Amino acid sequence: MQIIFPLRSKAVVKKSCLSCQKTFSLLLMKTVVAETVMLGREAFETLGEVVVIPDRQIEPEHLWDADALVIRSKTNVTPELIKGSPVRFIGTATAGFEHINFQCLEKRGIGWCASPGCNADSVADYVTAALLWSHTFKGVELDGKTLGIIGAGQVGNRVAKRAEALGLRVLLNDPPRAARECSSHEKNMPPHAMGFQTLGKLLTESDIVTMHVPLVSEKPWPTLNMADCRFFEQMKPGSVFINTARGKVLDADALLHAKANGIVSHAVLDVWDPEPQIRADVLAAADIGTPHIAGHSLEGKLNGTIQVYREACHFFEVKPTWDPQPLLPAVEVPELEIDPRGKTDNEVLAEAVTAVYNIEADQLSEKDIPDFDKLRANYGVRREFKNTRIVLTEPRNGLDEKVIATGFRP
Repeated sequence: MQIIFPLRSKAVVKKSCLSCQKTFSLLLMKTVVAETVMLGREAFETLGEVVVIPDRQIEPEHLWDADALVIRSKTNVTPELIKGSPVRFIGTATAGFEHINFQCLEKRGIGWCASPGCNADSVADYVTAALLWSHTFKGVELDGKTLGIIGAGQVGNRVAKRAEALGLRVLLNDPPRAARECSSHEKNMPPHAMGFQTLGKLLTESDIVTMHVPLVSEKPWPTLNMADCRFFEQMKPGSVFINTARGKVLDADALLHAKANGIVSHAVLDVWDPEPQIRADVLAAADIGTPHIAGHSLEGKLNGTIQVYREACHFFEVKPTWDPQPLLPAVEVPELEIDPRGKTDNEVLAEAVTAVYNIEADQLSEKDIPDFDKLRANYGVRREFKNTRIVLTEPRNGLDEKVIATGFRP
């Protein structure tokens, strides 16, 4: 499911028109930045003073003289947090914005933005790695099997392209997008004619199901606890379940029941409910369980910072000057040579993916649970596939195209 979200809210547009505030001195501007915002200090110091605070420790007293607040998903923006503060702009360097009470912000005339699509390639890389890991180490067949993608937004569309390169047939379910596209079509075509399937059809036909929906509690298309007992009952016995969306879209007890009864043979989980005190029994049921890092590639995090920085500059009517490129580390694997002889296409792709991102290295153990937030905050540098060029020592018909479709440079 895809939420149509204008990057600049109405509040931002209205505030940016206040030309009478041209005398505002950037040297006096203060921005509170959450600790996990990548290069947040470096970016927003170009606009004035910056105070960096651990994400979950940002309190109202930190905002009493602040002009802007820049966060990620671990900071909840509530009416209580901003009560009485002079904050005029809030940005989250994440694609989702469930942690922001944006109705309150717009009511108070506070500009705000999220960063839709900032980590879409990162999550698609993660899901690709999970699929190939499952194929290599768990014997999950990919070629000729069916992948059901629930949520065909920026991440879901990228996952679909990569899945087809792995030989998977792809089914899409996205009721909000289907409704928009069908209603805009001159013949008002039904959703299945536009390439979308009902949830029931997708679940009954898919060998692998992956979630890429936002967290929505309101009708007509809520996703809260979407993957419940009825959801799993419709799935094929022995299916694979992947969730990199939001922890609360999954009823964890329903997954445990499905796993115990053979409906789900393998599970890959990156998001949890609750976080950071995740359930040990749910972690134990996951073949791959990671600390909410699917979108934590260097590019995924940096894109969020860049988008918020540019929106803040627009809001405060300042020309953007920050250039992060000189601060970035070199790509560890800029080029990789692979000999495809004696290997299947997916074995070649698995070799390429593992050389750039070994998903198993991010596996959580029960003893890691108390350090969940620390593991996220101190996550190492992971570069996206698009930074690496794959060189095949022997040509093979169609394999070059699959390498590119999987996300690598030609």
